Amino acid sequence: MNRFLAFMLALLFASVTVSSACAAAASDAIDFNLQPSRGADGKVHANFRHGENGKQENNWSSSFMPSDLVGLDMAGFRGAGSRPLHFALVREAGRLDCTGTGGGSHAWGNCNYSENPAFVQMLTSRGIGRPTRDQGMGLMALNVRRDIVDAVAAAHYPTPTIDDLMALTALGVTGSYINQMAQAGYRPKSIHALIEFKALGIDAAWIGGFVRAGYAGLPSDQLVQLKAMNITPDYIAGFDRAGYRHLPAETLVQLKALDVTPEFARWAANGRSTMPPVDELVQAKIFGRRR
Repeated sequence: MNRFLAFMLALLFASVTVSSACAAAASDAIDFNLQPSRGADGKVHANFRHGENGKQENNWSSSFMPSDLVGLDMAGFRGAGSRPLHFALVREAGRLDCTGTGGGSHAWGNCNYSENPAFVQMLTSRGIGRPTRDQGMGLMALNVRRDIVDAVAAAHYPTPTIDDLMALTALGVTGSYINQMAQAGYRPKSIHALIEFKALGIDAAWIGGFVRAGYAGLPSDQLVQLKAMNITPDYIAGFDRAGYRHLPAETLVQLKALDVTPEFARWAANGRSTMPPVDELVQAKIFGRRR
């Protein structure tokens, strides 16, 4: 589980960076730079920065389809020379209104952020609370939408915090994902457990593989352990074929942690008519009997 904990800590750090990177702090002005995306996808790469005293303090960048930057004159952006330009990035949580100069596939200038009062009212009415300016910018930058709030409520999860909504959106949790997990019989007990599922890549299709292998109804924490150890239905089937039928999930985790494989089990049997007990496999691996 150490690798998973390290990943979650890295994710938490990334979330904090995104949140702080979206803050406009004491000034309403946010610098922007536009340039073509490096890929051949026709997108525009935008970098938004807020700094004080000449120092870059907060930074957020992403690539957008030109249509996402409402009002941007792409001919003026790409054309020779310099000319005034403006655009707006409009999302459910708020918007950036930007003005500046562009030409030669480069543009620069300043933006002002404004929250969407209707979105803020929705968060307040749901008991989530009113976001601070920093949080509002985070909600806008990550494109947190009302449908994730609705899906969490429909699945009867505890009321999320604003940071929960940002983490869910950053990981790509959607209402469809929440509904599919519920249909598979899983509704983790907390938002953080749902975040953990998504961070590990646990989805309904992955759970279905274990159901078909005879492991329906596993507790959520055991699913997390199986996924964190990269235990697959094929790994289980290998032990089934070797004579170890329906090993408990905790035993599978122990065997995988020690890199005990079905091939190792056959080797450890050493020609015996019956396979050695699991405890004997564990001891053989621990004490250096290797294939």
